Amino acid sequence: QVQLVESGGGLVQAGGSLRLSCAASGGTSTNMVMGWFRQAPGKEREFVAAVSWGGSIRYYADSVKGRFTISKDNAKNTVYLKMNSLKPEDTDVYYCAADVRPSSYQDPGKYTYWGQGTQVTVSS
Repeated sequence: QVQLVESGGGLVQAGGSLRLSCAASGGTSTNMVMGWFRQAPGKEREFVAAVSWGGSIRYYADSVKGRFTISKDNAKNTVYLKMNSLKPEDTDVYYCAADVRPSSYQDPGKYTYWGQGTQVTVSS
């Protein structure tokens, strides 16, 4: 079992920045992919970014490319999502996810392990 604990959400004005953290523990593996997803009430969970366990391969949704950066601290088994130039439409609950070589890094249904979520609210 893998446990994921997110932190770092909050309220920020449009144009501001936040950094989310996701600490992984338990049965982690060097074949794991770590991802960030977000979800608004009544909507489907949406892919944001993903990173390979070693941190060298990164993927981004088009909507966040150039504004968000995913990174990984291997010593701490922690994944970060640095969010810059935030927009009101980035307001969502953000979830950390992990799985061993998911067949699709963008599909939330391919991830087994999930954190509890952290709220990000961007005011205009």
